[in-house]
Amino acid sequence: MRHIAKSFGDNAILKDINMDLHKGENLVILGKSGTGKSVTIKLIVNLLEYDKGELKVFGDEVKDLSEQELKKLRTRVGFLFQSAALYDSMTVRENLEFPLKRILKIKDEKELEDRIKEVLDSVGLPDAIDKMPSELSGGMRKRIGLARTIILKPEIMLYDEPTTGLDPITSKEISELIMSMQEKFKISSIIITHDIACAKITANRMMVMDKGEFVAEGTFEELENSSDDFIKSFFKL
Repeated sequence: MRHIAKSFGDNAILKDINMDLHKGENLVILGKSGTGKSVTIKLIVNLLEYDKGELKVFGDEVKDLSEQELKKLRTRVGFLFQSAALYDSMTVRENLEFPLKRILKIKDEKELEDRIKEVLDSVGLPDAIDKMPSELSGGMRKRIGLARTIILKPEIMLYDEPTTGLDPITSKEISELIMSMQEKFKISSIIITHDIACAKITANRMMVMDKGEFVAEGTFEELENSSDDFIKSFFKL
């Protein structure tokens, strides 16, 4: 991202965003609610359009992509929404089959079964395959949401507040799961959070956002030891 700006009417959400994601790293974007973190990652897969600047993913300017190219990009970039966004009327199996059938056009029953079992094993929920979303806890829904995203084998993962609404133990489990996804599948990730415990577990590098701009960058330890009062405020929570 180079000099990215985004406004909604007269409300400037992003002012001058510059950011790189390096291959194989977990980049945590830390910031208070309403500072533009979620908007930033939605721009990456064109869920929102930026007003000005340059945004390249895999070397291609996102704004210049055709509808077909954009669909292809979205198979390479996974997005885990805060709500996990499962289809309530479908079982876990059907939720996981959906992207395989619709996006990858897989019809072979054995291949579908193998990929679903592999991904459920990866998130530690092999026995949930025939459950409905309503039968799952919040943490389990997050895991199934992650399973549905990684079943397409993305190269980049975007996590929007992955631990919001979860108890501390489940939050720790989700944070450790993000790490295992990085190690097992060599995924590069951007993790949006204001959960400092999640950031400590997952971050290779961190950037801090305030009022639509990045105000600091470094490792967890470097930012934890910052003398800046705003940066220090995150580590006192």
